[in-house]
Amino acid sequence: MEHRQVHTRQAYQASHAGTSTGLNADVSKVLRNTYTLLAMTLAFSAVMAGVSMAVGLGRGASLICSLGALALVWLVLPRTANSTAGIGVVFAFTGLLGLSLGPLLSYYLALPNGGAIVMQALGGTALVFFSLSAYVLTTKKDFSFMGGFLFAGLMVVIFAALGGFVASLFGVDVSAFSLAISAAIVLLMSGLILFDTSRIVNGGETNYIMATTALYLNIYNLFTSLLHLIGAFSDD
Repeated sequence: MEHRQVHTRQAYQASHAGTSTGLNADVSKVLRNTYTLLAMTLAFSAVMAGVSMAVGLGRGASLICSLGALALVWLVLPRTANSTAGIGVVFAFTGLLGLSLGPLLSYYLALPNGGAIVMQALGGTALVFFSLSAYVLTTKKDFSFMGGFLFAGLMVVIFAALGGFVASLFGVDVSAFSLAISAAIVLLMSGLILFDTSRIVNGGETNYIMATTALYLNIYNLFTSLLHLIGAFSDD
């Protein structure tokens, strides 16, 4: 069973003035820019994943791409998020994560039912994202109360994943434990989609570059975790 690094996201402040009854011009602009940039970065990431598979990128190079992406989002993006340079950083970040997906996708596509597994994971990711986003956009409900719980959950999952990885180095079978972590990530990313979309709708996040980064990471981790779960339960 493959062990994948759970890509962490930056912690965002979760202060809200309250639930609004409608979307003002500023919020609508942030939403429009966020979803436009998100669509573009997802497409770019998919292209880079295809390139990665075409050139046969190895796992070592994939890990380097993941570490490079994390360095960008932690060290560079916060300093450029308020300028046009931030857009370039987001594309570099999502491109590197797209490249890092190559070996994982190649592994699943090589399975007898691999194409169906990947498509089911993609479909499941799209269904969860659009359903939860539509719910928040329709109800405009404030999910800021989930911030502390979600952050704590992320910390637990990260340390659990690291513990599982160390255990696997000593020959311990952690396949069931790995599946449990993937299931937890699916739940956490679903909650984060609600949380991050709510922050935009209710004016808690006004920077569309940071909003795009948060939603992209939610989608990325949701997809890889669903891929792991569907692959396991399809006996592949």
